[in-house]
Amino acid sequence: MRFKDKIALVTGAGSGMGLLSAQQYAAEGAKVVLVDVNREAVEAAAKAICDEGGEASHFALDIRHFDEVQQATEFTLERYGRIDILVNCAGGNPHRVCNCPGGFEEMTLEALDWGIDVNFKGPIYFCRAVLPTMMQQNSGVIINLGSVDGVTGAVGGVVYGAAKSGMIGLTKSLALAGAKYGIRACCVSPGPVMTRAAMAAMKTPLGRAAEPEEVTKLILYLSSDDAAFISGTNYLIDGARSCGGNEA
Repeated sequence: MRFKDKIALVTGAGSGMGLLSAQQYAAEGAKVVLVDVNREAVEAAAKAICDEGGEASHFALDIRHFDEVQQATEFTLERYGRIDILVNCAGGNPHRVCNCPGGFEEMTLEALDWGIDVNFKGPIYFCRAVLPTMMQQNSGVIINLGSVDGVTGAVGGVVYGAAKSGMIGLTKSLALAGAKYGIRACCVSPGPVMTRAAMAAMKTPLGRAAEPEEVTKLILYLSSDDAAFISGTNYLIDGARSCGGNEA
């Protein structure tokens, strides 16, 4: 029960690591607000947590619009009075999500904008929305989800890699800006994770993709009091993929 009575706001919580993080926060005593663009998924996810004895609420929004981000923040404050943890999990590869095959030179502007707005601008919006509250509280933790592609680059994901690289700089800057208010910021950068079957084909020196629980355990650790002196750092969890030897 590391998070008993803590308030955790998790984006991208309708599926994948956002959903699993929210479930694990709730299992350890947190009151969780699940945020996602998929209204049905995030509503069902919050209900399932409550049915298991946890406490959860949901808010459907498009992370690309600051007014909706602000509304989600206000909803959380009206319901719980504070925000202790923000986890920015929402994101995705625009080539896949926007059905835009081919290289960067063939990307549609729609896919390019989606990739930057969802993977980078949306997290910036949420950090901007919650930071005044955390400053007022003199406490708070922000966990940003990066990617190994933000460290190594990716020929098949130029926009995605650029956005995820930006998350590392965002995290460092937030750590400095928030330090005197007791606010910490960390970035978690996974390699391939088995949130989709296709991830199994992405090679790592360890010969496999990560299980989602391996990544969310790191997210929870960094946002707990066990990591109270950790801030401003990017944590790769990639099976040594960033080392350059990607053969299984």
